[in-house]
Amino acid sequence: MNKGADYAEVRALDRREEEIILKNGELDAYAISFDSGFSVRILAGGGLGFASSNRWTREEAKEVVEEAHRLAKASGRMGRIEFAEEEAAEAEWGVGQRKRIEDVHPEEKIAALLEVDKELTSQGIKVISRALICATELLEGYFANSEGSKIRSFVPRVSFVASGITVFESGRTEQIPFKEYGQSGGWEVLESWGLGADLAREIRALKRLIEEGRAMRPGRMDVVCGPEVVGIACHESCGHPMEADRILGREMSQAGRSFIHDSSPFWIGSRIGSELVTIVDDPTMENSYGYYLYDDEGVRARRRYLYKNGVINEFLHNRETAAKLGARSNGSARSMNYDREPIVRMANTYLLPGDMSEEEIFEDIKRGVYIRSFSEWNIDDTRFNQRYVGREAYLIERGELGTPVARPIIEATTQSFWMAVDAVSRNVEFQAATCGKGDPMQGAPVFHGGPMIRLRGIRVG
Repeated sequence: MNKGADYAEVRALDRREEEIILKNGELDAYAISFDSGFSVRILAGGGLGFASSNRWTREEAKEVVEEAHRLAKASGRMGRIEFAEEEAAEAEWGVGQRKRIEDVHPEEKIAALLEVDKELTSQGIKVISRALICATELLEGYFANSEGSKIRSFVPRVSFVASGITVFESGRTEQIPFKEYGQSGGWEVLESWGLGADLAREIRALKRLIEEGRAMRPGRMDVVCGPEVVGIACHESCGHPMEADRILGREMSQAGRSFIHDSSPFWIGSRIGSELVTIVDDPTMENSYGYYLYDDEGVRARRRYLYKNGVINEFLHNRETAAKLGARSNGSARSMNYDREPIVRMANTYLLPGDMSEEEIFEDIKRGVYIRSFSEWNIDDTRFNQRYVGREAYLIERGELGTPVARPIIEATTQSFWMAVDAVSRNVEFQAATCGKGDPMQGAPVFHGGPMIRLRGIRVG
């Protein structure tokens, strides 16, 4: 600070990772890694400098500080950066483990994957390709800044990915391209997922799709979306466009911009959905995949109401974007390693539940489609025009589920999708995902999800 800096912070991280890959029932890879380092950010002369290192020496620390300060002074010529005011915090937070990851022998972890593979191949269904990937990580962090914050954290995480699960029956194939599970916690979270039973149910649905599935005639109809489809729609058409760095154009040449900006018809207070649509982002959900209590700028996390009763309500902010838009940070700055700058990210984004049962959702639909899961999605770089391609889907006739439907495609804008919602069920489900953003790319663990919803008269291709 004696160099004329307005603000300085240091962030340190120890990361221990383990990964197991099983391909077609055989161990393909087992890897462990350890990474440790620190970064420094300095705000000086209106510029922000960032530098990092994995060499833990006093001399190296001095050089990193010098580099961050030099970059801050240089970048100040490109436009003044300020941080929104925040109170200093001293805290220690973490996630407990009932079954410590580090106490589970690698052979036990490999055996868990083999058991999942065994269940997949014992259904009397030809599963000709399958990759199962399990990863664990232990993250110990420390943050301090020139305002007096001192925060320690510990987060264990477990994730599991089923990739390229391909069913071959009657000369045809169907596939689960990618399905991810993840939570913060110990090894007990993997044991709670019921992986074998869940994936076995999925491949039975694919077999039925091959044998009985039929295409739908394109047109407007009523659609029921399951929590998996609702979740990806929340993430892509609410979470991303509500990131304030996108709104301000920082991500324009990378992941894209937002349909919300200062010269668009959409801003805080604009209607974007029906009264039933309230989408939140909440990092404080215990044992969620995107869990944290303080962000990587030392700001206390809280639930953010992004769309509230169908109205654009609150952007996701770090301290820089909050200052530019006259707001306060809501704890949305996340970094995926010590050598990556914190940027605005989602955590756990989902639609709040309604008051209907799932039976009530279906009962007055004369003819429509229920899309339980998706195989792919596409959305433009402003997060406004989008399509979701169903994987497991069924015809709805007179309130009853009928035959499987092959690849129904929802084509909608963000506004037409959420305005069409006229019923929301009571039960919320979550899916884990890894959200990519930034340059260099940072993959952030997140949850997205929601209840079942009914959309009236939207286009299905």
